[in-house]
Amino acid sequence: MSAPDSPIRVLVADDHAVVREGLVAILNRQPDIRVIAEASDGASALASWDRLQPDVTLVDLRMPGLDGVEVTAALHRRDPRSKVIILTTFDGDEDIARGLAAGASAYLLKDATADELAQSVRTVMRGDIYIPPALAGRLALHLQSDPLTARERDVLEELGRGCSNRVIAERLGIAEGTVKLHMKSILSKLDASSRADAIVIALKRGYLKP
Repeated sequence: MSAPDSPIRVLVADDHAVVREGLVAILNRQPDIRVIAEASDGASALASWDRLQPDVTLVDLRMPGLDGVEVTAALHRRDPRSKVIILTTFDGDEDIARGLAAGASAYLLKDATADELAQSVRTVMRGDIYIPPALAGRLALHLQSDPLTARERDVLEELGRGCSNRVIAERLGIAEGTVKLHMKSILSKLDASSRADAIVIALKRGYLKP
């Protein structure tokens, strides 16, 4: 860990080289921040963290192998005090909730400004949480809403694969009538007008992965 008054040591993990290089360039322009390592996937990020013990880890949500949430959870198993910023192009409600539940200190979209990126690093370094106001509002609404049950998530996942009620029932080992009841509940909770609408909403909120 950094000594007092020394630059904040950052590990940047993103599987897109151009994005990663841009993040590194932005952060290294800050007088109080220094990128000490880069990683192109989750496993490499964990290996670099083990070797260097950075102050802050900036990790992409979608990466091959271990994703950003899994990396965050793994780092918090190593050290509950670890500070992780999840950076992503996705703003799904479920993704935000999963990241914070895994121990992320900040959640930032990739269209954030350079100032926002640097400020998020400084904020989590102080031990605070950083969530842009727009995402914070959506997260609050998500937490207040009625979440899907585990079985409803199973049904929704099969729906996302294009399965009919009959096929879903066979795959999950439940009655077709039960699938219909779950589907009715899913449409209500997602405020969806149809099965197709439910899939679109579920993708946007992070219940289903692209």
